[in-house]
Amino acid sequence: MAQEEIRGHGRIETNNFLMIVLVLLVIAIGGLVEIVPLFFQKSTTQPIEGLKPYAALQVVGRDIYIREGCNNCHSQMIRSLQHESLRYGPVSVAGEFVYDYPHLWGSKRTGPDLARVGGRYSDDWHAVHLNNPRAVVPESNMPAYPWLTRTAADSQTIQAHMRGLRTLGVPYTDDEIAKAPAEVEGKTELEALIAYLQVLGIHRK
Repeated sequence: MAQEEIRGHGRIETNNFLMIVLVLLVIAIGGLVEIVPLFFQKSTTQPIEGLKPYAALQVVGRDIYIREGCNNCHSQMIRSLQHESLRYGPVSVAGEFVYDYPHLWGSKRTGPDLARVGGRYSDDWHAVHLNNPRAVVPESNMPAYPWLTRTAADSQTIQAHMRGLRTLGVPYTDDEIAKAPAEVEGKTELEALIAYLQVLGIHRK
């Protein structure tokens, strides 16, 4: 009996196609069991009290944040460990991120976590820091982003972007979308990025 079971298992391990099919089947079942229930839990689908969708300029700033690869070095998720909450603030909860597409939680921390950076520094501090990080943090290894000051924020595609976000569930009104270009017009990419940074984590202090 034992010999037959070993031979049967051996056939699976030596048949590449069968092994791939069975591995994918196990992953699919495990994924369904882990992920599907989350769609029915209010704590993961409902925004926390006071949370609002990103304003037009903040949406543009978030795009710049992604484009420049900020999320490659900075996470936006405070884990449920005491030293994390002591350093960065309250532990992150799912309700903070219901309007985030895509999520930028991340795991690499070449730089500090930015989940609670909103309001921690002035706009002027951020402007200097992004233009020349070592002017305010001498030991920083963060690159400088001087071109953000010289580049106009994109006001041409913001309406299409916000309409796309609305199809994903972000509750933008027609009026908010209509006014979006005017809110972005005349702003620099630096101002847009700072606007995004200044709203991170402010609804859960």
